Parts: sequence; C-alpha cells; structure tokens
Amino acid sequence: MRPESRPEAARHPLDVQPELVTALLVSFLREETASAGMSRAVLGLSGGIDSALVAALCARAFGPENVLAALLPYRTSNADSRAHAELVARALGLPTRLVDLSAMADGYLAQERIDDPRRRGNVLARCRMTVLFDLSVEWRGLVIGTSNKSEILLGYSTWFGDSAHALNPLGDLYKHQVYQLARHLELPREVLEKAPSADLAPGQTDEAELGFTYAEADLVLHALVDRRASADELLAEGHDPALLARIRQKLAANHYKRLPPPIAKLQPRTIGPDFRHLRDWNR
Repeated sequence: MRPESRPEAARHPLDVQPELVTALLVSFLREETASAGMSRAVLGLSGGIDSALVAALCARAFGPENVLAALLPYRTSNADSRAHAELVARALGLPTRLVDLSAMADGYLAQERIDDPRRRGNVLARCRMTVLFDLSVEWRGLVIGTSNKSEILLGYSTWFGDSAHALNPLGDLYKHQVYQLARHLELPREVLEKAPSADLAPGQTDEAELGFTYAEADLVLHALVDRRASADELLAEGHDPALLARIRQKLAANHYKRLPPPIAKLQPRTIGPDFRHLRDWNR
C-alpha cells in the first residue's frame, strides 16, 4: 500500500504527498537550471536509491535525452552497483557514460602510499566529482546533487566530493521521504531493497558506519531540526539517550560542511553575508 493511501492512523510522521513533492522538485530543477542558462543535467548514477530518484526527477524535468548518467566505478566497487545503475538508466531511457576511476585514483593513492580507508574513500568521492564537473562542460548541463537531508545533517558526505553540485533536489528530504518518492515513481525493486552504501570500500554500508539506521535517525533529526524539540523533550518522548547523544554530536560536529567557506570581512560589502548578485540583474 502506498503511503498516500494508508489510513490516517497508519501514516508515518515523515510521510509527504508524493505527487505534490514530485511536481515541486521537477519545477525546481527546471527553473534553477534555466536561471543558469542551461536545460540539461549531469549526475553520478551509483545504483543506489538517492541517485536513482534524482535521475527520475531529472528525466521528468528535462527529458531523458537531456540527462547524462555517469557511471563511475573503481576497481573494488560492488558489481551490483554498476548493474543497478544500468538498470535504472535503461528504465528511464537515459544516455550513460562509463568512466573507470581506478587509474585516476590509484595514481595518487599509490604515490602517497595511502592505506587509511577514510582517506581513500575521500579521494574516490572527489575523483567522482572531478569527472562529473568535467563532463558537465562537454554535456553543457549542470551537475545535480544526490545527497538527502539525513546525510547532510549527519555529515555523512565528503566535503567537495558528493557534497559538491550545482543544484540539489533531495537536500530537504529525509531518507524515509526519499524511499516514499522512489516507490511512488516505481523505481526498480533492486534499488529500493538494497542496503544504502557509498560503495567507497568493499562491503561498506551507510548504516553500519553510522552505527544506527536511517529510520532511527530520521525521527530524531526531524524532531531536533524541524520541530526544534529539545533533548529533554525527546527523552520524554522515549528516544534512546545514547542514540540521541550520538546524533546530536554528529549534527554539531559536521555543521561546517553545511556552510560556504567563510570569507574574512574587510570591506563594507563582503561576498556572502552582505552581497549576492541577483540573478535577474543581467536580464
């Protein structure tokens, strides 16, 4: 049963109206891309649910022929990731580009003898974005981000890696809502049912690294951020104290990732806090 057809008592507190949200996001993609003078999009299609949903939204916004889906495997990537990405691309009718990142990443990793899994993962994430922004020049389209609100709030992203993009249609959707929209748009079952993974290391999954599930995190994050509930209020509601403390720590520690780089203020109008060029000035 789809969320929109559930009895009211059975609805999840984070449920949205999928048809309305889909329409809003398609409009957002069209308007923001047009404001940059473009009408095409590029995204990394990983085989996961977030990028699959963004691909489906972009196909609706621009037409499938105007959305380039880049497949960016590394030599240790899960073979299912490529297979599922190709499945989504075929279902949506998207053109694809396969770029193997192995030689690109290994040149640096081997030279610097980097074995730290975190550093290796960050290098791979930034290699992916280097390729996407280069392809965007050839394709003449904007790079569309695929990070959801849960990941962004938890800091589960690589700065200037998967957090780099021109537009992000999923940034205000919790993981629960991503699944809800993906089901509404009837994305392939293989993508809907797989464990979320950045696929930056063999066997890696989001929830294993985080130490809790997205279902648990979404309810806490929504309470803290959208409801502005206090920690005492969440404890009174029955939330696990250890989980709450861990999520609050991540929320605070990763705030710097959610901000543009600060500029030292020396002039009357500093770029960012005092001056932003209006998009319609040149029209």
